[in-house]
Amino acid sequence: MTPNDLLTKKDLEDFKKELFTLLSTLSVPQVQDQPKWLKNTEVKKMLNISASTLQNLRFAGELPYSKIGGTYYYKQSDIE
Repeated sequence: MTPNDLLTKKDLEDFKKELFTLLSTLSVPQVQDQPKWLKNTEVKKMLNISASTLQNLRFAGELPYSKIGGTYYYKQSDIE
């Protein structure tokens, strides 16, 4: 391609298709050892406890958690 050649929309679409085809053939490594995060309802079911007991465990520091927005998340490995 020379500097005087025009690049058309069709050329760009063809390039995009070729690029996606090439990228789809590449193997994407899977991230291992990602912790599974559980919400309050799942933890209450697993431990067979009430919402207030779960709250008390959080306040006492006995159960590690993360809070995003208004939702609490717990690592499944911590619950087990």
